[in-house]
Amino acid sequence: MANWSDPRPGATPFATATGARGEAFDAGLRSYMLSVYNFMFSGILLTGLVAMFFSWGGMNSPAAHVMMGGGLLRYVIMFAPLGFVFGMSFGGARMSAGTLQAMFWGFAVAMGLSLSTVFLVYTSTSIAQAFFATAASFAGLSLYGYTTKRDLSAFGTFLIMGLVGLIVASLLNLFFQSGPFALVISFVGVLIFAGLTAYDTQRTKSLYAQVAGTGAEQHVVIMSALNLYLDFINMFLFILRLFGNRN
Repeated sequence: MANWSDPRPGATPFATATGARGEAFDAGLRSYMLSVYNFMFSGILLTGLVAMFFSWGGMNSPAAHVMMGGGLLRYVIMFAPLGFVFGMSFGGARMSAGTLQAMFWGFAVAMGLSLSTVFLVYTSTSIAQAFFATAASFAGLSLYGYTTKRDLSAFGTFLIMGLVGLIVASLLNLFFQSGPFALVISFVGVLIFAGLTAYDTQRTKSLYAQVAGTGAEQHVVIMSALNLYLDFINMFLFILRLFGNRN
């Protein structure tokens, strides 16, 4: 912001003008962050409802028949969320805000179908406990990311590298099927996505200064909600694998 003063009589002093602009910026930032969290939590709610109803009936549910019965549809459902993420990440800039929003809701539905087996494998109590533990952890970590003055950029680079390693380790364990190794992967996964929650929150906040009042703001809101959604869901799944009781 340029440092200026107006010599005209009765002009607003610099400090007051700066304060007014600061208040307007803070109000806009709060509205922007609220939109991000509204999209994120609405997506999580939609995913949970779809997963719950698709698995309704236990081993007689559509989820059991489709996801545990094999067939092409199973793999379509499993990989559909990844397709949505790639589509939004690489094509989002060319989409309208309405199209990107529709993609986000489609992704949330696809995730619900894909995660429906969680209700078949784990007890309802374990799912509820893991969800509330994740919600509490996410709230604290996101608050830290929003309020800290420390730049988390370098930390974020380290976390992305750790995420790549985590994916490779998870793929390897598909072949080795090692129980202890799976526990280590889950523990590391919780730590990585906990860190990413703080990092993505700070990054979301910092992006507001670049897009405030522009046509790109709604795009950034949706993509930021997607990033935080993924942080939450992955942290939830790793916590559930660590502490959940199976049916």
